Amino acid sequence: MPTFIPELEFRASFGFDDIGRGPFGARQVATIVEGKFIGERLSGTTVGAGADWLLLGEDGFGRLNVRATFKTDDGANIYVQYFGLLQMTDAIGRIFAGADESTEFGDQVFFVNPRMETGDERYAWVNHTVFLGQGRVLSGPRVEYVIYRVDN
Repeated sequence: MPTFIPELEFRASFGFDDIGRGPFGARQVATIVEGKFIGERLSGTTVGAGADWLLLGEDGFGRLNVRATFKTDDGANIYVQYFGLLQMTDAIGRIFAGADESTEFGDQVFFVNPRMETGDERYAWVNHTVFLGQGRVLSGPRVEYVIYRVDN
């Protein structure tokens, strides 16, 4: 039976560009303005280009498609990509519209599956580790995740 071991917390703030409704739904690009991750084995900030190419569906869910670069406090670069599912509740809509409120973990469906890769031998373990995260949305807008390592 797999176990879920807390690996890190990740917080990011975004700036939004509304692409509009296209053939697959309403698209928004949420550029990462600032990001920080904290854990026992992984800590640092986001660097360079990073964004979520969020697709808002008619079914009330957003499909996340995020890419970012984590730079660890000791100088390693780790490429991170994750897909996820966000239930677009009334509270999420208000926060995206500028309301000064936050959701809690479990208030809505908000799960991600980060994949990490690096060439830095100190962190080579991320290349063959499965991660699962749960998120919440805060004013700003910002997101906060708890990322778990899946283990036997």
